[in-house]
Amino acid sequence: MKITNKILAFIVGLAAVFGACTTPTPDYHHVCDEDCDTTSVVEPRLLFGLPMDSFVVENYRVRRGENLSHLLSRAGATRGQIFDVANRAEGKFDFRGIRAGNSYTLFFAADSVRELRHFVYNIDPTTYVRCSLSDSVRVEVARRPIRTEERTASAVITSSLWNAAAEQGLNPTVALELSDIYAWTVDFFGIEQGDSFKVIYTENYVDSTSIGLDEIRAALFVHKGRQYYAFRYAQDSVCSYFDLEGNSLRKAFLKAPLKYSRISSRFSHGRLHPILKIRRPHHGIDYAAPSGTPVYTIGDGEVIARGWDRKGGGNYVKIRHNSIYTTVYMHLRGFAKGLKVGQFVRQGDLIGTVGSTGMSTGPHLDFRVYMNGKPIDPLKIEAPPVEPVSNDNIQAYIELSDSLRAILDAVEIRK
Repeated sequence: MKITNKILAFIVGLAAVFGACTTPTPDYHHVCDEDCDTTSVVEPRLLFGLPMDSFVVENYRVRRGENLSHLLSRAGATRGQIFDVANRAEGKFDFRGIRAGNSYTLFFAADSVRELRHFVYNIDPTTYVRCSLSDSVRVEVARRPIRTEERTASAVITSSLWNAAAEQGLNPTVALELSDIYAWTVDFFGIEQGDSFKVIYTENYVDSTSIGLDEIRAALFVHKGRQYYAFRYAQDSVCSYFDLEGNSLRKAFLKAPLKYSRISSRFSHGRLHPILKIRRPHHGIDYAAPSGTPVYTIGDGEVIARGWDRKGGGNYVKIRHNSIYTTVYMHLRGFAKGLKVGQFVRQGDLIGTVGSTGMSTGPHLDFRVYMNGKPIDPLKIEAPPVEPVSNDNIQAYIELSDSLRAILDAVEIRK
């Protein structure tokens, strides 16, 4: 059939019309600019390195008396799988050390068949053992990533250092560390209402959960109106705390030989004896504390006596620290294991426990200090500092302490 010129013209015109209305094919090789909207790839949620959405996940805690066999067999594992897990764990983790109260996680196949694919046991807050029971049994010990954050805190003390820290929601270890740092400087049995502290510290976290204090970098303790700065500094690869001038906060003697007690009787030349009802010298400090409270030596020295005091002191220990100072610890319930005359002890070593032996109305420690053979008030000892920052390091120390002090001074005291 012949196509006339008019028909041909009509077809060409129609094509032009439809061509003008047709949407062009998109160019998939086009490079998006900043305004281009793209669909991002969603990363899988991981738990112990495993994609959570691919499994049915269940969490439990080990109950008293349970072992690996109990946990896995209840989850549907076969005897062969349990045997393989124990064998593959050899040299990595001893499953006989499973502890009641620790948590564990089970990963089941996400289908109609409830098949155990993975078992994870939390050894501690940072370490876990992961067991895969798919085609072949695999066991590996891994660690969660730990995040360290620097924090500042402050508080006014109304009753005790421990309570002040607790009222501010601080990790309890902060109070313990502060008491250790200032053990040679601040008399914590003489804390006054209105004393305060500021602290710069780092805390470790796993995910959003705190796993404990990392370290205290700097602190300021105000006691009886006097400021005591402390800065952590490493010298000869050993970290210690120093004051503004670079003197060590570690003194020759601890301020007290025990923790968590109160002074029930002070040094006196004429105290009324609670049992004999006569006045006679009491050349020591009585620290009332629960029976069994640990007692520590306040300084390095040699044990020169250990036994029973017939004059009413009960079980006692006597330590010679140097040619000048000697200390005595009386009314002990018992002695530290292995403690004997002639033994050298280090500052802070356990020497016994609080008791009520001898002439005593209740459990307490009668603590005495002798200087050149004469009794002195233990609360009035001024022990010189030791191990100052060396001349070679003093400039670096001053730069560090100045920067930390600026941060401390900017912290507001929280009441």
